[in-house]
Amino acid sequence: GGRLRMGTLLSRQSCQARLRSPDGMSLAEFLYPALQAYDFFHLHQHYGCRVQLGGADPMGNIMSGYELVTKMTGTDVFGITVPLITSTTGDKLGKTAGNAVWLNRDKTSPFELYQFFVRQQDNIVEKYLKLFTFLPLEEIDHIMEMHAKEPEKWGPQKRLAAEVTKLVHGREGLESAKRCTKALYYSSVEALEAMSDQELQELFRQAPSAELMLEPGMSVLDLCRKAKAIPDGPSGYQKITDGGVSINGIRVTNPETVLILGQHILKNGVSLLRIGKKNYYIIKWLQL
Repeated sequence: GGRLRMGTLLSRQSCQARLRSPDGMSLAEFLYPALQAYDFFHLHQHYGCRVQLGGADPMGNIMSGYELVTKMTGTDVFGITVPLITSTTGDKLGKTAGNAVWLNRDKTSPFELYQFFVRQQDNIVEKYLKLFTFLPLEEIDHIMEMHAKEPEKWGPQKRLAAEVTKLVHGREGLESAKRCTKALYYSSVEALEAMSDQELQELFRQAPSAELMLEPGMSVLDLCRKAKAIPDGPSGYQKITDGGVSINGIRVTNPETVLILGQHILKNGVSLLRIGKKNYYIIKWLQL
């Protein structure tokens, strides 16, 4: 604490804004720059860390770290701030906001990463192409010129998504993202058949899964009931006749339809059952 000056901490823009706000500033909030500064010092001492990278908003905290480390060690260290990346609605992205985009596949799949960038709006996509890809500026200009002529093709968004996904997850990660996109949004049976178990789990994270044995004469109604996807009784039967059930992207309206290999059950032993618009069930068939 003796190494950090009160006047400097109080003069920071972030501190001034909090002090002027109706809620004021708690002691914990005020001490946060000191704790982050010590964190930088600890990483420098134990791991040789000399650079701290962050968004534009924690610049004061990074500056506190720079001042503490240089005073304690005399070593040159550096802080780098970058513009904040926001969501399509303008909200900050990050762990605190609960909408972080992760580089780790276990937290953000290649498909989710690809879709995040595909959904970017026209007014931000050129900036992101410059920030997140190594495309030459002349090529980015050309992409934007083509987009002005054919905005319905979403050319810049698709190129941005492809470049970032390939950079983070490699070409196989990009191919995985494209397979998942075709399977989910274009009802591509070929893409669904080519998907691995990992891709299915990533694409339908919240979807229940069931392992079933295919019995002779098994019908669509039997499948839906065994997967616990529809209620028992007339209401479940009517759900199918009303067109609320699809298998592998194909709507089924006859509950008595017998399941057919290659149509209702794909070559990889999987069926993707959809009830309504958003309720998916992954069916894995045993001993086909």
